[in-house]
Amino acid sequence: MPHLLRISCPDAPGLVHAVTGVLVRHGCNVVSNHEFVETEAEHFFMRTAFTGVDDAAAVEAEVRALLPERATVTLATDAPRPVVLLATKEAHCLGDLLLRYAYEGLPADIRAVVANHDTLRPLVEAFGLPFHYVPHEGLSRAEHERAVLAAIEPYDPAYLVLAKYMRILSPAFVARYKDRILNIHHSFLPAFIGARPYHQAHERGVKIIGATAHIVTDDLDTGPILAQGTRPVDHTYTAEAMAQAGRDVEKIVLARALRLLLDERVFLHGNRTVVLE
Repeated sequence: MPHLLRISCPDAPGLVHAVTGVLVRHGCNVVSNHEFVETEAEHFFMRTAFTGVDDAAAVEAEVRALLPERATVTLATDAPRPVVLLATKEAHCLGDLLLRYAYEGLPADIRAVVANHDTLRPLVEAFGLPFHYVPHEGLSRAEHERAVLAAIEPYDPAYLVLAKYMRILSPAFVARYKDRILNIHHSFLPAFIGARPYHQAHERGVKIIGATAHIVTDDLDTGPILAQGTRPVDHTYTAEAMAQAGRDVEKIVLARALRLLLDERVFLHGNRTVVLE
C-alpha cells in the first residue's frame, strides 16, 4: 500500500531534490509525484506517493528537518478515510455516493448517514449502513446540532459530507470539524438567492447549469472551492428539466470533490485550494 507524503511550505531552491533524496536514502520507490509553486505567495506544494518504506516515522522526521520553517508535512497511507454523510430529503447526491461506495471503489469508509428527515432511511438501509434520524422540529439550532453531533461523533469521521443537507451550520459546529466539511450547491449564487432558483433561472433564460463543491466555512457557500461542473441548457428546457440537469451536475461534482479529498490531493491555501491531480 503506497504512502502519501504531503508538503506545504514557503518555496526554496532544491526542495523536490531534497525530499526525493530522503526517499531514495530510505530505499523507497516514488510511484507518483506532483508539485506546484504559487509564485505570488512564493509557496510550495508537493504530493508524493511512494512504496517500500520500512520506517515511515523516520522518513517524516528527516523530511521535516530539511524543510523551511512553517512547513506543514503529513504522511499517511492510502487506506480509506472514515466519512459520515448528512442529508435531508433529496436523494440524488446521497444515492450516487452510496452507489460509488458499494460498486465503484470510492476510497471511503462510509460509516453512517445522519438526516433531519426520515425520508431517505430505506435508501440508506438498502446499503446496510446505519441511518440516524435527528429531527429538528421544536429544537433550537444549538439543541439540534448537539443531537447531530451525538450521532456523528462515535463514528470518528475524517470528513463530513453534506449531501444536500439543508441546514445552515453554526460557527461552533463548523469549528468542531474545521476544514473537514464538504458541501455542494448550485452555481446560481449569488444571482438567484432563496427559494425556487431553477424557476428564477428559467425566467431569465439561463444557458448554463452548474454546481460547486466547497469546504464549509462560517460564511455561507463561500468556502474554498474543490470542484465545479456545468452543462448547457437552452430555451427548450422547462424549470423542472433545468432542476434535473442541476441534480445531475451536483452529484457528479460532489463525488469528484470527495474523491480529491480522500486521495489527499487538496491543499487549502487561504480561501483557495491547490488541487494536485
